Amino acid sequence: MAERRYDERDVRIRPGRGSRPRTKRRPEHADARTAMVVAVDRGRYTVLLDPGGPDETRILAMKARELGRDRVVPGDRVDVVGDTSGAEGSLARIVRIGERRTVLRRTADDTDPVERIIVANADRLVVVTALADPEPRTRMIDRCVAAAYDAGMEVLLALTKGDLADPAELIAMYAPIGVDVVVTSRGVDPVTGERTIVGLDELRDVLTGDVSVLVGHSGVGKSTLVNALVPDARRAVGVVNDVTGRGRHTSSSAIALEVHGTDAPTWVIDTPGVRSFGLAHVDPSHLLGAFPDLDAVARECPRGCTHLADSPDCTLDEWVADAPDDVVRAARAARLDSFRRLLVSRLGVEDESDGDGARGR
Repeated sequence: MAERRYDERDVRIRPGRGSRPRTKRRPEHADARTAMVVAVDRGRYTVLLDPGGPDETRILAMKARELGRDRVVPGDRVDVVGDTSGAEGSLARIVRIGERRTVLRRTADDTDPVERIIVANADRLVVVTALADPEPRTRMIDRCVAAAYDAGMEVLLALTKGDLADPAELIAMYAPIGVDVVVTSRGVDPVTGERTIVGLDELRDVLTGDVSVLVGHSGVGKSTLVNALVPDARRAVGVVNDVTGRGRHTSSSAIALEVHGTDAPTWVIDTPGVRSFGLAHVDPSHLLGAFPDLDAVARECPRGCTHLADSPDCTLDEWVADAPDDVVRAARAARLDSFRRLLVSRLGVEDESDGDGARGR
């Protein structure tokens, strides 16, 4: 068979992906405008231009392809281009995510390597806990405190349903270590006869001027507080199951809402109710930072002390034993127990006393 010969005229180059050299240069988007992300819903982002200002504009945006898998969350400051008019049917593009001051994360459990970013740029974590119906879960509170400390955020413990139980025990446990505590209760306005929340003004005063993210179990009254702070929020309110003692998830996504009537721009970010708060992303050596009272004592521990219950010569045990009276001793023992359960769960070591792990008590 005769060999077929080709000449240059037989060569055809088809235009396509390989016909143009790739470049790592990205568009500068010099005309981009900065906005605040207030809601995320199935790949669409609601953002505000000039949030809280005279030119505030609510627009809908999508994430630009060049951002890849970078996650955009409520509280993010982003740069947007395209149609930023806010007109119905318009769609802008998010092309950059600004540097985040704080990032609140959690994992599904203490072994899950996947971090879930909840919100960005929040100043404070508000842990909403009911004093009854459902019962408070102190280990969950401790986990939230640890996550907030890791994120560089302040912590506020908002105790709801103060008309059903005495808050003294929880206040005594958390107030001495620098966690602010506000107690609210259900009441009736003596003038109008309408239902009201006693303690709401104090809560609003603490939140004024900051961005605060509210976290709590379903049924603890978190959405009720949000609706009271932002009357037009209309967040769904659930009830507690009489059998399980747990609430029903009512908020399906996180959303940032502006609190009006304050002396400075104030935002609250409502999040879906959580039943677990894993700390796989938190370095175990940082957990003591969430317990300042224990941290100060642990500095006197011998080198290499693990601070676990079987650790010899741990000064934390001496600190409990040397308490001046039974009340203080019980409070110290509760704090040490919470820290050790948190540490055991985070380290993934076996411990028969560790009952609820990431789910808390």
